[in-house]
Amino acid sequence: MKTEKPAISALLTAVSLAAVVTSAAHAQQFVDQTSTRFPVQAEYTNQCTLVDIDGDGDKDIVWANGQGYSAIGTLLKPRVYINNGAGVFADETDVRMPGVTGCFRGVEAGDVDGDGDWDIILAQDYNRQPLLMINLGTGVFRDETAARLPVITMGSSRAQFGDVDNDGDLDILICNSGANRFATTGRPRLFINNGAGVFADAPTTQFPSTALAEQMDCVFADLDNDLDLDFVIATRATGANATQIWMNNGAGTFAKLAGLVADQTAYSYDCGDIDGDGDLDLVGVNAGASSTELLLRNNGAGTSWTNVSTQISPNPAADDNDSRFIDFDNDGDIDLVIAALGAPDRIYRNDGLGTFTQVTTGVMPAVTDSSLDIKVGDVTGDGKPDMITAQGESGSFQNRIFVNIGPADTIAPSVRLLEQVPSNGAGPFAVRTEVFDGITSDRGYDDKGVFLVYSANGGKQVSVPMKWDGNNLWRGVIPAQPACAHVDYFVRAFDVSNNMGTSPIKSFVAAGSCGVPGDLDGNGVVNGADIAILLNAWGGGGPADIDGDGTVDARDMSILLNNFG
Repeated sequence: MKTEKPAISALLTAVSLAAVVTSAAHAQQFVDQTSTRFPVQAEYTNQCTLVDIDGDGDKDIVWANGQGYSAIGTLLKPRVYINNGAGVFADETDVRMPGVTGCFRGVEAGDVDGDGDWDIILAQDYNRQPLLMINLGTGVFRDETAARLPVITMGSSRAQFGDVDNDGDLDILICNSGANRFATTGRPRLFINNGAGVFADAPTTQFPSTALAEQMDCVFADLDNDLDLDFVIATRATGANATQIWMNNGAGTFAKLAGLVADQTAYSYDCGDIDGDGDLDLVGVNAGASSTELLLRNNGAGTSWTNVSTQISPNPAADDNDSRFIDFDNDGDIDLVIAALGAPDRIYRNDGLGTFTQVTTGVMPAVTDSSLDIKVGDVTGDGKPDMITAQGESGSFQNRIFVNIGPADTIAPSVRLLEQVPSNGAGPFAVRTEVFDGITSDRGYDDKGVFLVYSANGGKQVSVPMKWDGNNLWRGVIPAQPACAHVDYFVRAFDVSNNMGTSPIKSFVAAGSCGVPGDLDGNGVVNGADIAILLNAWGGGGPADIDGDGTVDARDMSILLNNFG
């Protein structure tokens, strides 16, 4: 019996420890459910995108697979995982993208031909042409590269869609370092859509880029709050070849921003409003001193950036590859998650003012793998953002899914900007808006529809779906209106948790012969009755907003008085 007591004690201790470990694992907000939701795989994956390719209302996953780090390896298939609606995925590559192989470093989705479904671009490395895969409407893709893209081979790591010239179609920005993504002779390319999904290489008068070494990432973003898309080109290089910002003049012509904070060894950039001041800030992964993260605060106009990397704590010198912002604690500010190579991914809580502190327990399991990319979005259909990581370069190459069992999202999207339509236009009237929410991706927030709502002369409201325009921008069109119609409009935005955000109401007056400005009661003369109507509407909108700027104010009174009598 004396020999049995220690054995029983040890057994009880082991059972207790196992219970503690099991309890701790179950207590994580993001639970690793890879084994029950993903197919088993062993392929070198560089990036992924979450997108509803088959139009059934849930998010599928397309993986960019490409063998080899410094030399090309075996050509691989881009994998297509189809969601069953509950976040369990099946590999349907051979049905959805038959016969396609390559060395794919980047993948992104956009509707290039305006038919309402998501097409795919695959960025290739080692002097190979990117592929443009056209969705046939059911989530089956056809390679139409030869008919739609310029014949330019590249060493490319990323590609992005965005409407740079505000003509209602999506253009393409693509990294290009030359013979491979580490080369020095290529220049980034901007492909302009002709409206039917056929692209031309932008002339150097429009995008005067030169050779830029070791381009790792590119991202569209409205950095100066003027409702057009600027962009960032991230590089591993330094000096003249360091990361660049290019600013849009509104018509799709770009100028390089001078004086950006110097970075180095950048693998990716992500944008988000870290401090709630209404503009987009930047985080560069591995871009700071000694391979730390570089956090840049936007000073409001997108032309001046302050290094606030000390606001990430700790900020270790580590081999990190990607990042995303995610409001995991549902407190209204965006937190930060970092994808690490050969170490556990890290998550940081925002204090609301842009200072990030790592959370080491209760949120993410400490899984040591080789994450090259991370995406956040609701793939299980419960309205909570999950995390997906792409695994490559080392380790087992098993891509992972972390399911969010934390608090429900109760915070509505924020419609930050809404374009003012000038009065006296003939229409149709294009309107752009910028919407932020609790996650970031290269296609904006996790939306369930953004709608442009308008009414003419106080009549019935009409709701028009807005199209995704690039990153956080959406674009909708109000059709031509009757002469002198007073049009009120606003934006209504939904997230996947069915939270709704709305913008303030704006107004404009359609072109036409409108009689005497200030004759608000339509009796042919501007008199005291019109003054009374205007004063009763003071500070609001509606027909008394004579100049169509969205507010009845002193300018409208001045117009009325100038026509009095």
